[in-house]
Parts: sequence; structure tokens; C-alpha cells
Amino acid sequence: MINMMGYGMMSFGMWFFMLLWWGVIIAGIFLAGYGLIQLFHNKKTEKNTPGNVALEQLKIRYAAGEISLEEYNERKQVLLS
Repeated sequence: MINMMGYGMMSFGMWFFMLLWWGVIIAGIFLAGYGLIQLFHNKKTEKNTPGNVALEQLKIRYAAGEISLEEYNERKQVLLS
């Protein structure tokens, strides 16, 4: 007769490795989710978008004295809208 009391058909070692395996799976899911969030967040806040490059060039032109403050503010409003 098989003793079904206690741990049943699984010994302590099998329970331990089963829990360890599920821990690895859950950690992998969380890490993959975190990686995807970081990937999409970085794409949204990318610094080299055309609007940011144009704004940087506008700042350089204003700093060099090529355009006036009024022209700088007008063009900045156009770029930011």
C-alpha cells in the first residue's frame, strides 16, 4: 500500500524545484514587462526628434545673434505647437 500522507507523491526536493521554477518564470515575465516599458518610454522621449533638433538650431541662431528675440519667440511657438 502506498503512503499518501504527508507530501504525497512529491518529496520536499521536488516541491522546492517546482517553486523555484515558477519563481524563475514569474521573474522573467516581470523583467520582460519592465524591458518593454523602458523600450517604449525611451522611444517617446527620444532627444533626436526633428522638433528638438530644429529647436536646438533655433537656440544656436539666437545665441549667435542671427535672429532677434521676437523672431526667436515666434519660431519657438511654432515649433512647440
